[in-house]
Formats: sequence, C-alpha cells, structure tokens
Amino acid sequence: MAASPPHPPESRRDWILRNLRERIAHGEIPAGGRLIERDISVHYGISRGPVREAIMVLEQEGLVITHPYRGAVVTEVSQKEIEEILVPIRLVIEKAAFRAAAEVADQQLFEALAVLVEQMESAAAEPLDAKALADLDVAFHETVITAAGHMQPLRIWRTIQPRVRAYFLRDAPHHENPHGVVDQHRSLLDALRSGDPERIGGEIAEHIGIYLGADDGERRG
Repeated sequence: MAASPPHPPESRRDWILRNLRERIAHGEIPAGGRLIERDISVHYGISRGPVREAIMVLEQEGLVITHPYRGAVVTEVSQKEIEEILVPIRLVIEKAAFRAAAEVADQQLFEALAVLVEQMESAAAEPLDAKALADLDVAFHETVITAAGHMQPLRIWRTIQPRVRAYFLRDAPHHENPHGVVDQHRSLLDALRSGDPERIGGEIAEHIGIYLGADDGERRG
C-alpha cells in the first residue's frame, strides 16, 4: 500500500474522504474492494471515527455500499448505469439549466465559464492531467446548473455528481483527443452566449448523449 500523504489543513474526515474518493475514482480501490475501517485507520494514522464518517459520506454519494458482515464495498460505475440512469438525468437537468442561464445572459457567468475552458485547455496539454480535466468538466456543468437558480435540479445534480465525476475521471485518460473535450465545452459556451434555446438544447443533447453509444475514444463529458 502506498505511503500515507501528509495531512492538509482540513478536517480529518474531509481529508480521508478526499483521499478515499480519489483512490476509488482512479481504480486504486477497485469495484468490489472493501473499505475496512481498521486498515484505513492504521494506513493513514488517524482514529477510526473520521474514517467511519468518511465511509458514510461515500455511501451517501453512491460510491460504496454497505453489506451485512462484509462492510463497505466499492460500487462500479457501469456503462449501463451511465446510459440508463446518469445520462437521462443529466439531459433533463442540464437542458433546463442551460436554457435558463442563457435567458439571464449573465456576462460574469460567461467569463467564469471561459476561464474554466482555458484551464481545461491547459489540463488537456501534454502531459495530460486527467484529474484536473475531469474536475474542470464537472465544475463547468455545475457552474451553469447553479447559475440557473433552480434549487431542486441543483440538489439532484449534487446527488449524482460524485458518480458523474467518477465516470469523467474514468474516461479522461482514454479520450482520443483531450483537446476535443475542450472544444466541446467551448461550443457549449458559444451556444449559451447565443441565447438560442434550440441551439442550446441541441448542443447539450449531442454533448451528453455521446455516452449512449459511442466508443471509448469518442466520449465526452
């Protein structure tokens, strides 16, 4: 097992949560792998209380499931789940959110999204920073959903966001052309700026719907 990273200036629960989430997303703890409080506590050199709390949050996020007598087990983000659950939910939420954000035409929002796109460009450069690309991808979509100002869709998004991020991160290293992912988000921003509801709906449907049947190399986020 790899050496424990140094403790950053955050709560022990949040620190262990962040580390476990990253290890799950990167496949270091694979689907079906067990999270054993005692072992994690020893590995990271912290008490079992924060570990237990972190595992509870991971379960709420859908990244682990607790079984009687087996404890917490990492769940898989399957292509079937992406196609049948996550993509349809995203399509409903994001079509409405992007159209609502376009109606407001907030220039500060457009500027913030443009900054994220430029940061994605840097992450997509050689050597590829897959984690940064996935995180910026999530941030782009969450920024628009938040700006739309509809609390219930935002709550639903935050419920599925850890699973969405997991499949973004899973696929980021396998993009045939990481800069293509950047171009897709630049097109989404252009559609938002246009204020054209039909164009926005079409861009979102094409952007998210690629997960309904594309090959790995063609996926987008």
